[in-house]
Amino acid sequence: MTKSELIQNLTAKFPQLMGKDAELSVRAILEAMTANLASGKRIEIRGFGSFSLNFRPPRVGRNPKTGSKVQVPGKHVPHFKAGKELRERVDQLK
Repeated sequence: MTKSELIQNLTAKFPQLMGKDAELSVRAILEAMTANLASGKRIEIRGFGSFSLNFRPPRVGRNPKTGSKVQVPGKHVPHFKAGKELRERVDQLK
């Protein structure tokens, strides 16, 4: 699902909600989540899951074109862990 599909689904489910209002709401939620992760904080949405940062230490990689060794710096990457309710609902799809 894309952001525009999410906005369309919100306006279809809640007809009293204008398209612009749904777009602003989705944008505000995503910006707040991004800002929290960028500042190193954890995000937890009960029943859905949690977002946190994992650190990947520096390592030696290889350039696939030339085969030469390249130093890859350490970095923080976002990590999502599904909540119990989400895992159970997804498991029912089988």
